[in-house]
Amino acid sequence: MIFGRKFPKVLCIGLTLVIAANLLLAFYAKGTLQKLILGGLHKELRLPLSEWDGAVVKRLSHLEVELQHLEESMKLALKQQEGVNNTLKRVPDVRKPVRAKLSEPRKRMAHTKLFPRSPLFRQWGEDLSEAQQRKAQDLFQKFGYNVYLSNQLPLNRTIPDTRDSRCLQKTYPSQLPSLSVILIFMDEALSIIQRAVASVISRTPSRLLKEIILVDDFSSNGELKVNLDEKIKIYNQKYPGLLKIIRHTERKGLAQARNTGWEVATADVVAILDAHIEVNAGWAEPILARIQEDRTVIVSPVFDNIHFDTFQLKRYELAVDGFNWKLWCRYDPPPQAWIDLHDVTAPVKSPSIMGILAADRLFLGEIGSLDGGMLVYGGENVELSLRVWQCGGKIEILPCSRIAHLERHHKPYALDLSPALKRNALRVAEVWMDEYKDMIYLAWNIPLQNSGIDYGDISSRVALREKLKCKSFDWYLKNVYPVLKPIRSIVGYGTMRNSLDENVCLDQGPVLGNTPIMHHCHRFSSQHVYYLLTGELYVGQLVAETNTDDRCLTDPGDREEPTLEPCSKAAEKGLHIYWDFKPGKAVINRGTRRCLEVEKSPSGGCSPVLQACTAQAWHIQHAVGNWGHADSQ
Repeated sequence: MIFGRKFPKVLCIGLTLVIAANLLLAFYAKGTLQKLILGGLHKELRLPLSEWDGAVVKRLSHLEVELQHLEESMKLALKQQEGVNNTLKRVPDVRKPVRAKLSEPRKRMAHTKLFPRSPLFRQWGEDLSEAQQRKAQDLFQKFGYNVYLSNQLPLNRTIPDTRDSRCLQKTYPSQLPSLSVILIFMDEALSIIQRAVASVISRTPSRLLKEIILVDDFSSNGELKVNLDEKIKIYNQKYPGLLKIIRHTERKGLAQARNTGWEVATADVVAILDAHIEVNAGWAEPILARIQEDRTVIVSPVFDNIHFDTFQLKRYELAVDGFNWKLWCRYDPPPQAWIDLHDVTAPVKSPSIMGILAADRLFLGEIGSLDGGMLVYGGENVELSLRVWQCGGKIEILPCSRIAHLERHHKPYALDLSPALKRNALRVAEVWMDEYKDMIYLAWNIPLQNSGIDYGDISSRVALREKLKCKSFDWYLKNVYPVLKPIRSIVGYGTMRNSLDENVCLDQGPVLGNTPIMHHCHRFSSQHVYYLLTGELYVGQLVAETNTDDRCLTDPGDREEPTLEPCSKAAEKGLHIYWDFKPGKAVINRGTRRCLEVEKSPSGGCSPVLQACTAQAWHIQHAVGNWGHADSQ
C-alpha cells in the first residue's frame, strides 16, 4: 500500500565538494562524517488505512533552503576540524599512524541504548552517542516527531513523486487562478516550517503562487519568534513580498487560525494547509484547474505519510475522507461510481475533508468560512463538510494532487483531546444533524439531556443555515454518505454493572477476542454497551459503516461463557442474540432463557457467565426516553 524510499545523499555530496581532503581524513578517523550525514539506516514501515477511536487524529501538517543547511553543516564541520588540528599539533607525527589505519576496517562504536522503549528509537538512531540520544529524545517529547533528524535533513529535500503515471500525461490551462498558501502552526519545530515553505516555493509555479501566509496560533516555542522572522526576511529578499506572518496574541484554535489566514489572503484560491507538510510535484495545477471549472467545489489533495521517526515518505493509496459517529476522521474506499469511470485521474466525490483543503476564496466566505466557535482541535473539518454539501457545494479528492503529511506520534500541546472533541462534536450535531444528532451523544456516551457540556452559542450558525437554505442531514445521508449507518432503536447505553460487584463493568475484552469480560470500570469505548428495543446487546464502540456489523452479545447454548460475534454472522450460526432487559432487572436470553450473570473466582476476580437466573440485576448508565419506566410497559 505504502512504499518508502531511502533519504537522499545530496548533503553528503555537497559537503564532499566543499570540505578539503585533510578534513575528510580526520572525519574518517573520528567517524564524524557518517554520523553527521547519514544518521543511520531506516527500516521501511507500513501504515494501514484505519479508523481511529480515541486520540488519534489523523490524523493529517509541516521549511529553509538547502544552501543555508549546507552552510550551517560546514560551519559545524570546520569547528570540529579546528579541534582535530589542535590535537594534531600537540601529538608529534600523528598523521602517519592515521594514514596507516586507513586500510584497516573501521570499528563501529557501540553505544548504550538509553531509551529502549521509546518509539523514536525503534527504527532509527543506532549510531547516536548517549548525548545525542538524550537530545533527540527531549526534542521528540517536546514536539511529537524527530526534530533531531529534521534539523539535519536538507530543507528542500527531494521526495519521490507518488502520482500515478497517468497524471503526468494530463495538461492544464495556461491561464489558471492565483494561489494563496496558508500554513497554520502552533509550536512546530522551525526546520519543519522551513521545509514546508521550501517545498511550496520549489514545487509551485511562480506565476501561480501569489503569497504564503504563516499563521502562528500563539506558539510558546522561542525559535518561532526572532529566528523565524529572520528566515522570512531571507526568503523575501529573494522573493519580494512572498511570505507574510500573522501571530495570534492568544490561543484561538485550529478553525479560527485557518479563518485568520483566509481573511488576509488576496489570491483567487486559498490552500489551507498544516505547516508540517511537504507538497509534491505538480500539486497545485490540478487544484487550480478544478476550482476554475467549478467555484463551488472544495478540494483536497491525496495525503502521503511522512513517518514521525525516520522521515521516510510512505505512499498512501487513494481513498475518500469519511468519519464515524464520534466525528473521528477515517479513510473510506473510493465510491463504485468513480471506479466505473476507469479514469484514475478523475476527481473523486468525498463525504468529508480531512482539514487540508483548497477553495475559491470568495466562495469559502459565502458559505461561512470555518466555524470559529469550534475550539482547540477536532470536528471543524466535518462541520465544514456537512455545510458545504448541505448548502449547495461539493467536496472532491484530486488523485493527481499529492501532499506528504508528517505524522505526529503524540500531540504534546494537548495530551487529552477528548474534552474538545466531545464539545465540538455536539456543536456540529446541534446545528447540522437534525434528528440524527442523538447518534453523536450515543457514540460519545453523553446523556441526551443535560449533558453538562457547553458547546457555545450556535445562533449565528443556525441563522447561516437558514440564510443559505441548506438541505437536511437526512438528505446528506441518502445522497452523499449512505455508508454511514444510523441506529434508531437504541433504548439504553453506556456502562453496564452487575449488582454482585458495582466496581466492574461489562467489557468487550481483547480486541481480537470474542469473549466478553468483567473489567474495572473506566471511560473508554470498550465498555460502551448499547441495548436495542429489538433485543440486541452491542458491546464496544458503535460501528459506523452499513456494511460492517456491530458485535452482538450471544448465548451459544452449549457453553457457560457468552460470546461476542458480528451480528449477522451470529444469526447465520444459529446463536442466540436477542435478550430481554429492563434497567435494574435481569438480562435474560429470549431463546435459551438463561441469564447473563457474574461469577466471582476464589482470587476475587469476576467473569460473565450464562446460567439459571438468580437474583442478580444489571444497571445500564443511560436510558432513552421512558424505556424501563412503569408507564412504558
